[in-house]
Amino acid sequence: MHFSLLTLSALVATSLALPSVNHVLHEKRDKLPPGWQYHEKLDRSKVLPMKIALTQSNLDKADEFLMDVSSPTSSNYGKHWTHEDIANKFAPSAETVETVKSWLTSSGIAAERISRSQSLGWLKFDATVAEAENLLKTEYHLYEHTTGKPHVSCSEYRIPEHVTPHVDFITPTVHFDAKIPQGVAKPVEKRAPTSTAAVGHPVQTKAALGIGAPTSGSLPKKGATLSRQTVRDKLRDELKNCNQFITPNCLRALYRFPPGSTANPENSYGIVEYTPQAYLQGDLDIFFANFSKNQVQRTPTLDSINGGVVQTTRQGFRFNGESDLDLEYAMALVNPQKTTLYQVGDEVQGASFNDFLDALDGSYCAGDDPFQDASYPNPAGGFPGPKNCGGFAATKVISTSYGYNEADLTAAYERRQCMEYMKLGLAGTSFLFSSGDSGVAGNGGRCIDPETKEYNDGSSGIFNPGFPSGCPYITSIGATQIVPNASVTAPEKACETVIFSGGGFSNVFPLPSYQASAVKSWFTNFPPPYGADRFNNSQTTRGFPDISANGANYVVAVTGQFALVYGTSASSPVVGAILTLINEARLYAGKSTLGFVNPFLYANQRAFNDITLGSNPGCGTRGFQAVAGWDPATGLGTPNFPKLLAAALKLP
Repeated sequence: MHFSLLTLSALVATSLALPSVNHVLHEKRDKLPPGWQYHEKLDRSKVLPMKIALTQSNLDKADEFLMDVSSPTSSNYGKHWTHEDIANKFAPSAETVETVKSWLTSSGIAAERISRSQSLGWLKFDATVAEAENLLKTEYHLYEHTTGKPHVSCSEYRIPEHVTPHVDFITPTVHFDAKIPQGVAKPVEKRAPTSTAAVGHPVQTKAALGIGAPTSGSLPKKGATLSRQTVRDKLRDELKNCNQFITPNCLRALYRFPPGSTANPENSYGIVEYTPQAYLQGDLDIFFANFSKNQVQRTPTLDSINGGVVQTTRQGFRFNGESDLDLEYAMALVNPQKTTLYQVGDEVQGASFNDFLDALDGSYCAGDDPFQDASYPNPAGGFPGPKNCGGFAATKVISTSYGYNEADLTAAYERRQCMEYMKLGLAGTSFLFSSGDSGVAGNGGRCIDPETKEYNDGSSGIFNPGFPSGCPYITSIGATQIVPNASVTAPEKACETVIFSGGGFSNVFPLPSYQASAVKSWFTNFPPPYGADRFNNSQTTRGFPDISANGANYVVAVTGQFALVYGTSASSPVVGAILTLINEARLYAGKSTLGFVNPFLYANQRAFNDITLGSNPGCGTRGFQAVAGWDPATGLGTPNFPKLLAAALKLP
């Protein structure tokens, strides 16, 4: 007995001497999302399916890895990684896994209860509410949606300070979704509040899901309606009328690229559309009958993501203009190569860019933000789920003619998405995005009030850069036009007809190495007449666009008739088609496809037609002028296909 008491005394003394574990706040929810309300305290005997998202390793080396396979001077150029290689390289470190497991076991979660996900990024275990509350120093409650759907959540949680660097986030905790337990969200970025963007603009719930809405400011703009007779008349002297009517042959003449002639099975081109935006087969057939006769009744290869449907119930330019434009020109310019249509989202809630990326990479799916991304099953109806997490292949080139304002979303949300573009670039995919149609202003011509940080009417204020154009791992495409009354062989100018080429500098993303020389040269040789009160003039952030292509006076068949259409929405699929033709040539030469293309583009500036006329006004200013070399109105200029092809074929 005496020995036992001594032993007990020693144990007590030792435990008192040990430093207490300092638990720190990891995530906190400030308010309930719309439609949810508190219901009751959760029964502490209930079992919760706990998931811990572990921090990835080697993210600090991600740019180095991508440049190694993308820089023209690298001996590893074109040696793209497999998805398995990527998953393993960015998997959480052994230290991270061991630290988190040790915390769990020391807190009473037995090792045999803990499993690791196939993607390597998660630890999973079941725990009673009592165990979870003790583990996370929180309280769980049951909430109820207006539809009657229940959800388990807490308002905040804490974890040991030494564990914090190893954990992105934990579910179920502060995140809300309409289903249990799959719905999870991104971690709260410490550097940017979840409710505001980098410039302080308040972020609206589900802003990301509005990208395909008929009121979206990123959609193309409609001009004059043309009779079929007018189109036939203009086709008689097609190349003489390119300053008024852009057709596939006008684009071939402008950028000196030939019609497609081969369809290598290893090559592929993808166009992304967001429901309710949809093409009409009758429109494709009308267009092809006039401009690509052997494609009449041809359809794109459909990849339906999360109930993506080519809807025909709602018709008109606001529902069909974007998809008709993208597919008519993409399909005609790469024919006979097939074009894949990624139709994303159902007709009830639409979809976000993250929802598309989820379908390409299942490991990315787990970190979606239910405040911004789609949730399935949706209480309001539509696609019944489950959400498409992986299972879809990325084409070699993917063009997206949609975009957000950078201020629409949080910096954390944007950084996470940008890193996914980096990973897919490592795997060999070229991602292209239109740069916007409102110059230095954002979608809809809106700028940011310097005092309130709210959007204003665009007549003044802070410039409003676009996203993902600011992400350094995509290629941002601006717009040019043929000078009025000029020939198709004359130099173009920055687009100033109906739309203005989106351009500027990010408030979130740093200046990438491949662009540094071009941007610094622009600041040195053409210092802009604006200060930090207008835009990020630090010379340390990403500039855009990267390159441009014509974006004015496109002849497009929409809802049974021809119309003139304007926008960088036209420019992006054209550049995508040109890169697809270059990939075709490289594949037949026994080489890889281009993959992440920006380092190659900036290393070959002479392969572009420099644009030195025009500007991209907005926010009560003239915006940025098109000047010699790179500029934030037209980028490096427009492609000179023979030079670009020759440079590409010289690469390994």
